[in-house]
Amino acid sequence: MKLIKVAAGVLNQTPLAWEHNQQNIIDAIEAARQQSVSLLCLPELCISGYGCEDAFYAQNTIDQSIASLLDVVEHTHDIVVAVSLPLRHNNRTYDTACLIVNKRILGFAVKQYLANNGLHYETRWFQPWQVGLRDEIKIGDFSYPFGDLVFDLSGIRVGFEICEDAWIANRPGRALYERGVDIILNPSASHFAFFKSQTRERFVIDASRSFGVSYIYTNLLGNEAGRVIFDGDAMVASNGELLVSGARLSYQDFVIVPAVIDVEATRLNQVQNRGNLALALPNLRVSDRFDWPEVAPVIQKAQLEGWERGGYLKEEEFARAVALGLFDYLRKSRSQGYVLSLSGGADSSAIAATVFLMIRMAVQNIGIAGIKKKLGYIRAIQDCDTPEAMVGKLLTVMYQGTENSSDDTFNSAKELAEDIGATFLNININGLVETYRGLIEKQLGRKLSWNTDDLALQNIQARVRAPSIWMLANINNALLLSTSNRSEAAVGYATMDGDTAGSISPITGIDKHFLRGWLVWLETVGLNITNVTEPTDRTSLAIGPLTPDELIKVNGLHAVNNLQPTAELRPLDKKQTDEDDLMPYDVLNAIELSAIRDKQPPVEVLKLTEVQFAGRHDRDKLLIWVERFFKLWSRNQWKRERYAPSFHLDDHNLDPRSWLRFPILSGGFEKELADMREWAAGQKGNGWKGNPARGKIGF
Repeated sequence: MKLIKVAAGVLNQTPLAWEHNQQNIIDAIEAARQQSVSLLCLPELCISGYGCEDAFYAQNTIDQSIASLLDVVEHTHDIVVAVSLPLRHNNRTYDTACLIVNKRILGFAVKQYLANNGLHYETRWFQPWQVGLRDEIKIGDFSYPFGDLVFDLSGIRVGFEICEDAWIANRPGRALYERGVDIILNPSASHFAFFKSQTRERFVIDASRSFGVSYIYTNLLGNEAGRVIFDGDAMVASNGELLVSGARLSYQDFVIVPAVIDVEATRLNQVQNRGNLALALPNLRVSDRFDWPEVAPVIQKAQLEGWERGGYLKEEEFARAVALGLFDYLRKSRSQGYVLSLSGGADSSAIAATVFLMIRMAVQNIGIAGIKKKLGYIRAIQDCDTPEAMVGKLLTVMYQGTENSSDDTFNSAKELAEDIGATFLNININGLVETYRGLIEKQLGRKLSWNTDDLALQNIQARVRAPSIWMLANINNALLLSTSNRSEAAVGYATMDGDTAGSISPITGIDKHFLRGWLVWLETVGLNITNVTEPTDRTSLAIGPLTPDELIKVNGLHAVNNLQPTAELRPLDKKQTDEDDLMPYDVLNAIELSAIRDKQPPVEVLKLTEVQFAGRHDRDKLLIWVERFFKLWSRNQWKRERYAPSFHLDDHNLDPRSWLRFPILSGGFEKELADMREWAAGQKGNGWKGNPARGKIGF
């Protein structure tokens, strides 16, 4: 046996925060050394931060990255460390991984395939490196190998796949296999999305088996730059077996995930399975000496955390990702807390609950003392000794009622606020609404009525709520949380500068149908905080009954879970509901999926929804709803352009600044909708034209 102790190092970094990022790297190296790790792989672009955007164009970003790298080198005695940074070579910028060996830079492996879809825009800033090409780059007074490299450390061969390199069919791992590497390092900046960790696990395990190597994968952690959340996934696999898997969505600054690998075992795999080389390979090897210390054998079996095995992975991931995103947004913006207009409805209640979960899970992970340290600039929490006390200092909610508000929503808001410990305020804004109404009526010389001015009378109530809640946020030096969800964003069912007002919009990445089910789950099932772990087997999810101490439930959601979603902007006798204004939320979600994510035209969307909702909704209704969706989608792109920053959760994202672009002005699918109506009429005979409602949602 030739045993080596290796580790994947996860880091919570911030773009362009040079001192913070450098200290995290140094602390992670020291923690790895204390665990007798000989080889440590740190995440992609961890020196500069991944989300630097157009700052990657700046020479200062490159210069500061190099300066940080040279400082880090001095902390790498008796250890091999892979650390990543942007570098400029021949007037091109590259995404590189530097291998440092015992305080010596050995060379720079360069990313060959760039992510350029969805959230990622790497080809805007970086150049892909040519396969099989080696060059040199000068750093300070010395020149170093640069390009497609294999590092030979006293006979142990190490190669790189950098993030996207591993996601493509012709991945570099194949060429590394032909060059006889023992270890592949994958420093990544792979954004969070529901169930994405399972995909990563598959390609890590498959690579270790197919290429006969030990594969070390590490990822960034936390809300790095505002919109994107990284889950800190970290794994080590060898010969097709996952040896270790790290805790995801941690509140730590860094996490070290160590494992012991057997180089001779992977070499045996290659010897037994190697075919003939098809091509002569160029000399891309960089050699140096490193004294690998003796390591004792260990028994390793990768384990999952209890929450990943409880059968509610999407619900758990949503809660944990949004909560961690809010925590990092709070501390990195150095705000004093959050303010929320709590209506008693599902959206604002879900946001209040995630702020509560933010504190509960941070306490579970790093303790109350850890929170006080991370939020040391917030004096108000320094004397708190319970999660509820912290919530009271960090979250202020306000109910703003009018004559159209019901006792049910007031009681729902108050019950939730009291249950989670939020500071609860209550004001009546009816006088403000009437003042604005009177001013406009006087200027117009007529009375406004619900028959002629429905949208204006609805929207003024939502807009009047914004100045007071903004004022409260300013007084508290806090961040205002916007309450619109993705379903509303898709059809513009929101009042600009009303319910869309805010510094950050935590739930704009999730649909209302899921959100309503999640609230019931949080009340009745709850988050799994058990520390029980089992061997990684995602086909067997049950972990048995949990005690109340191993679950986080929010009992204060009972009232909201028994209410029908409503904007409460029309008089109470009109019994307004969101689904009457729009369509059932599950139908809206299905239409959005087909029309926006899958890019299907209206007629195909109608066909798909007919199959999906057969026996529940007839074609007449579905035709109305499909047409309504496409019309509202097209006319409300300008609203989506103005939403507060939101968190990316999956490939349903509608954020035009980071995921899904659509013209503000367009033809509105007029021809496509006409084709759909013609097709539907033909299905029932030439005399049937349907009754497609246009649907009017105002600005």
